[in-house]
Amino acid sequence: MLYGLIVWVIVGAVAGWLAGLLVRGGGFGFVANTVLGIVGAAVAGFVLPRLGFFLGHDLIGEILRAAVGAVIVLVVLSLIPRLQR
Repeated sequence: MLYGLIVWVIVGAVAGWLAGLLVRGGGFGFVANTVLGIVGAAVAGFVLPRLGFFLGHDLIGEILRAAVGAVIVLVVLSLIPRLQR
């Protein structure tokens, strides 16, 4: 149980960091990267199989899938206009 949680955090952090490099040119900090990577993994787990993409079930495949999902999340968030204050 604890091992799985640690793996989620590591995969999420690496995937969020990669997505930050690809979309905005830098990371967002450990906590934000981790959350982004975990959300990205959930998004990719839903979207990629429906598009016919399978990246494997090893650690590298999980990181790549989570990074792709995190990039999708960042692109969708960048399309949402910011609220003016």
